[in-house]
Amino acid sequence: MHDTARTANLLGAAALAVTDHALGAVSRAAGTGTSAAAALVVLLTSPELSVTELGRRVGLSQSAAARMVDSLQAAGLVERRPGTGREVRVSATSAGRDTAARLLRARTQSLSELVSVLDVHEQRALTELLTTLLTRLYTEIRSSEYLCRLCDRPSCTTNATCPVGQAERDRDG
Repeated sequence: MHDTARTANLLGAAALAVTDHALGAVSRAAGTGTSAAAALVVLLTSPELSVTELGRRVGLSQSAAARMVDSLQAAGLVERRPGTGREVRVSATSAGRDTAARLLRARTQSLSELVSVLDVHEQRALTELLTTLLTRLYTEIRSSEYLCRLCDRPSCTTNATCPVGQAERDRDG
């Protein structure tokens, strides 16, 4: 008989350790906290977001997002522009885009090192399992922007279908 509680515990321990490993690499590469790093990545694919929308995509309240944007602007990584009415739009500067690219490379390297201990068959099996888990997680979180806030989108969508994007299309279709 399979011990589901043990599997769940191992998943929890691995998920936390992998998160710590990847976010450490991201924070070191970006020189920012993880929310700010995620904001830079989000702005790579969605420039000109409002502060409120950017905060929503990285899991911050509007006031916390405004403070984060203040610090990113002070570091020269984003700029604000007037939007409609009282809305303020945020874009990554050239330095911000370079920082986002650097942190994505660091994230990829960090995670690739972990995956490299698996042989090709194990990596394929892990891909299948992660696809299933991410599809299930999307049904709870219901926001591809939030779930994929630190994703290297081209690596997930080149020669493959992103499971989160597919789950979103299935929901909307």
